[in-house]
Amino acid sequence: MQKITFPVAWRTMLTNSRRITCKTFAMLAFAGLAGVAQAQPLQLPGAQPFNPAGSQQAAPPSATPSGPPKPRTPSMPPIKLPTEDSIAGRPLRHNGALGQASLEKLGTGYGLKFSADGYQSDNLTEPCVVNFGDAPIPVTPHGKPAGVPRYQLEAPACPIVFDVLDGAFLVVEPTEPCVITAAACRIDPRGLWGPDARTLSSRTKEIEADRGKAERAVLEGYKALTAKSDAVDQRSIAREQAGFSSERERICRDFQREGQIGFCAARLTEAKAASIRARLGLPEPKPERPRPPRPAVARPAAPAPVPTQ
Repeated sequence: MQKITFPVAWRTMLTNSRRITCKTFAMLAFAGLAGVAQAQPLQLPGAQPFNPAGSQQAAPPSATPSGPPKPRTPSMPPIKLPTEDSIAGRPLRHNGALGQASLEKLGTGYGLKFSADGYQSDNLTEPCVVNFGDAPIPVTPHGKPAGVPRYQLEAPACPIVFDVLDGAFLVVEPTEPCVITAAACRIDPRGLWGPDARTLSSRTKEIEADRGKAERAVLEGYKALTAKSDAVDQRSIAREQAGFSSERERICRDFQREGQIGFCAARLTEAKAASIRARLGLPEPKPERPRPPRPAVARPAAPAPVPTQ
């Protein structure tokens, strides 16, 4: 049997005091034996169990990843998409000054009345005019490859492909001027056909606001295209974005009063935003409903002045 030796202070206490009870003695003995053990931290009810140093604690269930992050859905600010109604029956001029064209509603589609200014093919300083006829020539729809309606004019002498914009259309083909042999006239229909530039001065603020909305949509659209592309496509998108401004400047530099009004730049920016939406596969935004006019509020009539005596 092992002999337990108590400290000197305990033997003195036992000698000097006869009133110590067995229960007190047992508590003191237990405290002395427990002193050699390593102290453990206090653990409150409901707390997480203590982990010794160097051990790993499992993450709570809420922090455990449930799977790969979902890809972000591309988005763009809403823009106004053009329709044929914006130009149907309205006279349009090349660069807001020359020639005349109008899209006419036919029984099964649309037709284009078209007259273009040019120069004589054997003397490029002498002006001439080519009229494609008094009746509208049927145009063939080509869907929306660039996000806006596209049509082709069925004229063998000069097949013209154009995109419908808001209140204008942009001729994207032919890539070279056309020589109309029967009229000995060389015409170049490429560029923007819009309203007479002299009629746009009163719409400057409206056109400026439209361009601002389109600029923001183009910027966000390019960000969305870049986010979903690999490194090679991202470089191509960056070059396209940098070249858009110079391309717009090249097309719009001949539009009348462009520096003061900015009609051509606004319409081309809207067309670019529509093209990016189509590339992202985004649905077409719903057309905005016109706001009803506010009812006039009747104001009380001012009291009649009191005549002075």
